[in-house]
Amino acid sequence: MTEISKELEEKLFNKAEEMMKRSYIPYSGFAVGAALLAKNGTIYTGCNVENAAFTPTNCAERTAFFKAVSEGVTEFDAIAILGGKDRKVSDLCTPCGVCRQVMAEFCKPSDFLVLMRDGQGAVKKQLLSDLLPESFGPGNLL
Repeated sequence: MTEISKELEEKLFNKAEEMMKRSYIPYSGFAVGAALLAKNGTIYTGCNVENAAFTPTNCAERTAFFKAVSEGVTEFDAIAILGGKDRKVSDLCTPCGVCRQVMAEFCKPSDFLVLMRDGQGAVKKQLLSDLLPESFGPGNLL
């Protein structure tokens, strides 16, 4: 999927913004929300969850993916990601490297759309293949 309707895009961003409010961020104060669109049309949401030990922290994007996978869904079209300090959308919030790798596990990089929006409403759309070129994925193990 290289394109989605404006209506669906807005729905994904609205859900991602709702999830920012649920972020557990006592250490960084940086909230992230994600809304993941499955091929079957279901939207799975996630927020970041911090931990005092830091390494157990889980990103919003992975939370959404793991929720979907735990319900048996493993095919996806797009994800919307928003983030910012004090639960306010600020600059574009790009997925970290670990989240990009999780996306590559379940999505065809040349077909999975990553949507990001800043605090002024500017939207950036990128394919996963642009965010994670020459990725290592399940196909490399065959």
